[in-house]
Amino acid sequence: MAKTHTCGSSPLVAVVGGTRAAGLWGNSGNSNDKTLRFSLPTPLNGLDSATITDEYSITVVGNAGEGLMRADKNGKPQPALAKSVKSSSDGKTWTIKLRNGLKWSDGSKLTAKDVVYAWQRANDQKTASEYAYLYSGIKNADAIQAGKVDKKDLGIKASGNTLTVSLEKPMPQFKSLLTFPTFFPQKQSFVEKYGKKYGTTASKTLYNGPYTFKGWNGTNNKYYWDAKNVKTPEIDLQVVQKPEVAVQMYKTGKLDSALVNTPQLSQANKTNKGYRITPQATTVFLAYNQSGNVKALNNKKIRQALNMVTNRSELNSQVLSGTSTPATSFTPKGLSTVNGTDFATYAKQDYTYNKSEAQKLFKEGLSELGEKSITLEIEADTDRVANAKDVVNYLQGQWSKNLPGLKVTEKFVPFKQRLQDGTDANFQVMLTQWGADYAEPTTFLDLASTGNANNYNHNSNADYDALWNKAKGADATNDTKRAADEKGLEKIIHQEAILNPLYYQAQPELVNPNITGFYHHAVGVPLDFKLAARK
Repeated sequence: MAKTHTCGSSPLVAVVGGTRAAGLWGNSGNSNDKTLRFSLPTPLNGLDSATITDEYSITVVGNAGEGLMRADKNGKPQPALAKSVKSSSDGKTWTIKLRNGLKWSDGSKLTAKDVVYAWQRANDQKTASEYAYLYSGIKNADAIQAGKVDKKDLGIKASGNTLTVSLEKPMPQFKSLLTFPTFFPQKQSFVEKYGKKYGTTASKTLYNGPYTFKGWNGTNNKYYWDAKNVKTPEIDLQVVQKPEVAVQMYKTGKLDSALVNTPQLSQANKTNKGYRITPQATTVFLAYNQSGNVKALNNKKIRQALNMVTNRSELNSQVLSGTSTPATSFTPKGLSTVNGTDFATYAKQDYTYNKSEAQKLFKEGLSELGEKSITLEIEADTDRVANAKDVVNYLQGQWSKNLPGLKVTEKFVPFKQRLQDGTDANFQVMLTQWGADYAEPTTFLDLASTGNANNYNHNSNADYDALWNKAKGADATNDTKRAADEKGLEKIIHQEAILNPLYYQAQPELVNPNITGFYHHAVGVPLDFKLAARK
């Protein structure tokens, strides 16, 4: 999820590059002021719920908009625009009834047809939605995205206030998807009025959530169906691109929250009463290029040796200041449960550091390759993965030191280039991360299946694909059987060393202790301001 900085700060605007009068921050230290002030580390990329992909735009859209369901404080989907969401016994037909009296921020009616239009538009090739793949499983979605079927044949129909959604296969993640912006409604006449400019400014966007987005400020949407429970009249969001600046603004009362996402900042602020570590459903991992472009990485023993010589506990304690959790599976903790047990615990694999066994496997791998030594390059970006340079430096040192015959080099590129290199298999080892799109392990496990667009390992494993198809097919509606399949997929990832899960990411931050109802979600919309208020 969220394929996602200059000195100082700048205001958050709907049009990147705008400016804001500094005087609007004049009363930021006033304890009686109900306005909440938060920061984002980068300007918005847009407000079109069909096309946004970065977590910061999703945060704004997720608070100024709303879907059929909304995640509660525990991350569980609850009815929002919908008053009921029910599935047929075979899990392939969903009946969704909308609340009465729903309205857009301009006072016009919000109807079931707005949902149908938005879903059709998201699947239309012309829209170029990067998250359209989330619709896969809904009748004709894949064919529409491939340009083989008309978007009007998508498996969603409206009759009055009722939606009927037809699936090609059961989708256990369906309710979770309904909380995600790509599935939010859109008003056809408004979108078509602005065309390509829709969602490029606050005034060229229509809203249906707890807030509207006006100029530089998010303000209450009086037409929101649950407006009586929205306690804060205004949320100010400001772009602060340097975390050190955000921390200083927090300490002087100009912000109610600030990320402390470097080891130095985290260590320096641990004793602050507003300090907390928020887990995220995100795994930072190493992709191994198995396309055939890197001979050494098509050797399983070489990959296994790299996994075994990776000391995840030491990486977490020495490089990440203990703020994350060493990975024991590809799927992170906090995503889903199996009979009350966290899936990551249920599917735990033996990713133990074992230098002697790693050296043995590496030597055998070199022999199979007919080589005495190899060089591997780790590619990363510093735009997106926090502490990327420190992590890569650590891996370079440890791997080179503990695996005789291995030389490790480093390559740092812009985030967009790293994504393209991953797609083109133009790399050797890549430091990357994945955040959950929905609350089910398949959002991670899909990344190791043959042909997945985000499978940067470029691997193909027949046993994996067979079990993957079973999990999303025959066993999709049986939670116990599906979980067993998913555990089996984690086992194959480990045994075949398809990739190298390093740690489950967490977010160290400072949050004003006087703010209540401000929720971080591990899945979907990252920050939820709906119930946020100052004590």
